[in-house]
Amino acid sequence: MNSGQTTGSPDGRNNGPEPPRCQRSTASQARSDDDALFPTDDLSSTAKCDCQHGVSRPSSPASTASRTAYTPPLDRRDEKKDQSLATRIYRFFFRTGPATRNADDTAHEPTETSPLLGSGDGRPHISGDAIEAQRGEIIDEIDVTWQHEVKTLTGYAAPLVVTFLLQYLIDISSIIAVGRIGKVELGAVSLANMSASISCFAVFQGLATSLDTLCAQAYGSGNKHLVGLYCQRMTLFLLCLTIPIAVLWMNSEYIIMQLVNEAEIASLASSYLHVLILALPGYAVFETGKRFLQAQGLFQATTYVLLIGAPINALLQWLLVWKLELGFIGAPLSVVITRTLLPILLVLYILLFKGSQCWGGFSMRAFSNWWIMIRLALPGMVMIEAEWLAFEILTVISSRFGTEYLAAQSILIAATTISYQIPFPVSIAASTRVARLIGAGRVNDAKVAARVAVAASLTCTFINFMVYLKFKVQIPLIFTDDEAVAALVSMTLPLVGLATFFDGAGVAAHGLLRGIGKQAIGGPANIIAYYLVSLPLAVYFGFALDYKIDGLWMGCTIGLIVVSFIEYAFLLMTDWRKAVLEAVARNAAG
Repeated sequence: MNSGQTTGSPDGRNNGPEPPRCQRSTASQARSDDDALFPTDDLSSTAKCDCQHGVSRPSSPASTASRTAYTPPLDRRDEKKDQSLATRIYRFFFRTGPATRNADDTAHEPTETSPLLGSGDGRPHISGDAIEAQRGEIIDEIDVTWQHEVKTLTGYAAPLVVTFLLQYLIDISSIIAVGRIGKVELGAVSLANMSASISCFAVFQGLATSLDTLCAQAYGSGNKHLVGLYCQRMTLFLLCLTIPIAVLWMNSEYIIMQLVNEAEIASLASSYLHVLILALPGYAVFETGKRFLQAQGLFQATTYVLLIGAPINALLQWLLVWKLELGFIGAPLSVVITRTLLPILLVLYILLFKGSQCWGGFSMRAFSNWWIMIRLALPGMVMIEAEWLAFEILTVISSRFGTEYLAAQSILIAATTISYQIPFPVSIAASTRVARLIGAGRVNDAKVAARVAVAASLTCTFINFMVYLKFKVQIPLIFTDDEAVAALVSMTLPLVGLATFFDGAGVAAHGLLRGIGKQAIGGPANIIAYYLVSLPLAVYFGFALDYKIDGLWMGCTIGLIVVSFIEYAFLLMTDWRKAVLEAVARNAAG
């Protein structure tokens, strides 16, 4: 059939001349390659082909001349390199234009060869260059398999493990530095850190988990400007909360006196918190900054920042506490300097390396539409706060059994906190990955990623369990030389290992709930498991049955089993397609 022949429809009507063979084959190939990912059009409908079908119109001299005279735009990256660092910082925060544009943003813009009236079926024209650029950006999301997800999750989680270990090192460095001054100072800094964790750090981390949902889903859906906007709102929200927290810490001595009947310890702990108030803004900005980069898949950024910040903190602890002989007060001063430095380093990383594509400058919209964020943030806070507070209550309860049991419980909490830094980063990586896939509308791929995340978390916690069993005699000796305390820790470690196994399973479920935007389930589940099951059983086993510290961990283990059961049951029953629609609605609301 030649180019002048016509085709007929089943009802006998004439549908006009059949497209030339080259156009038919090219359009067919474009559709077969791209229909699954993009709305396609006949990408070659205006191109001139090599065959002699005689329907292509020759280019006019005017159009040829205009193309010859066309000058490509300047590369803004070269212009950016010529700017001073101060100028780049100012423009980063206060530019009013949209976020950096890439293939996602320009895919639907007309080109020189775009049809003036668009395609016949009303779908937007997409240039071939844009398709290739987008294909390169999302190639990791085509034909998702469990092998691919293992590789992706490992790439996400590995730097996060280092990040959280380094961040925890900052928290305990003051204990190490002050612990050699005396027992009173050691007790004061431990009490101050516990108070700060419960009243601030757990609150900030819990509220910021809403960004694991909002930012990742916005990025996955292509609404990259919303990533920066959500982070601005959360930063403002956390900065507002620093005011009541500062007031609480300024009056903390009376509250601490109700917990411990030691005036000197209470006074020192309160002094520590007074200084630590200065670290609140830096901590708030760093928590949101982490999520801003993690949503873009830049998990290494915070690792690089902490690889600088953690050694600086250790140096400052030695310098201020011992070298300059500031003593106890030098420890919180070191933490303040480090916590303030971390967000500055994070901003410098974004300016000098990666991550600025989702930042469109500060927007007045950051002061509005907070309710969408708060609805996800409050359950996330309850989820984190309920767990942290429950373990602190167990530590206080253990003091009723005697000093040796309190020391043993403190060692067990320290050991489990360190081992927790492996499954928790896996859950954050899982929530980010699942949220991005949900934002892109890829429900089946999100379920594959979820199954891999659960398997990875259980594998990590099983390894932790085996380490506790294998080295139950050696682990206590890392923390203490007291034989009685070491014996108590060694005897309890197998039970603690079982608890950490189920804790890891629950942490994975927490991450998946954040990924699909269902934090509202995790908060009530934690309250039920810890405060209606775990703590009552711990008290019963510990005191009524006289199992003491073993009884506390028995109750804790049962509570962790309950919370895991509730959350996995919900994940199995929930409609993940509805989560996609909810993500679309949130992104549309902005």
